[in-house]
Amino acid sequence: MKRILGRHLLPTESVHHRNGVRDDNRPENLELWTRPPPAGIRVSDAIAWAREILALYTGASDTSNNAQGRP
Repeated sequence: MKRILGRHLLPTESVHHRNGVRDDNRPENLELWTRPPPAGIRVSDAIAWAREILALYTGASDTSNNAQGRP
């Protein structure tokens, strides 16, 4: 994932292996995941978090199959 992103992962990021095989590190098998805010936060804090995520990842290549609306 470091090669795909061109940087180290942030502490809030993790790599998910789509097929569940953790040593299958083909780029098409990897998804970048980030941790959501905790449950029960204020709406204003959730909006601030969403803006931070958008700013951080805007323009980044999508590493999920959700880009095409797939589950």
